[in-house]
Amino acid sequence: MRARMVELSWAGSRVPAIASELGCSQKTVRCWLHRFNRYGLEGLDDLGGQGRKRRITELERSRIIALVGQPPPGRLMVQPGGDLEAMDEAGPPEWTLDALAGRARELGIEVGRSQVRRILLAEGVRWRRTRSWIRSKDPDFEGKGRGSSASTPARPRTPRSSASTSSGR
Repeated sequence: MRARMVELSWAGSRVPAIASELGCSQKTVRCWLHRFNRYGLEGLDDLGGQGRKRRITELERSRIIALVGQPPPGRLMVQPGGDLEAMDEAGPPEWTLDALAGRARELGIEVGRSQVRRILLAEGVRWRRTRSWIRSKDPDFEGKGRGSSASTPARPRTPRSSASTSSGR
């Protein structure tokens, strides 16, 4: 877009027309044309060092995202003998933002809860499983039936009499 500004300027277009065609402000067009006039093609490049530096590396971000794919330390897992056992009885049974941030800090990644949330949202990663209270993998489990809307009786319909429809009401 910056090069197009210069091209349109060389073709004789005025700043308002360039801004209108490119959908930007006149101030932006003037800024880039002045930089081009002063520095040439290098003036159209981005200046380095803009913005806040990242506090964690891409490798650390990847490690945080990978944590979600691992079972939480407090989740009960069926062992080869059929017993249920957790890696860490005191650990969280489900990943929460606090649990993920705590585990990341244990791994040496200085990160807060809100930053973990932003990382996972940016990657489209879900960090919790949602479960219904009526489902279970236990074969002896008896469900409570269908949801409340199906178990609640429907409101009985009132029969319409032919007299009320013929009277025009």
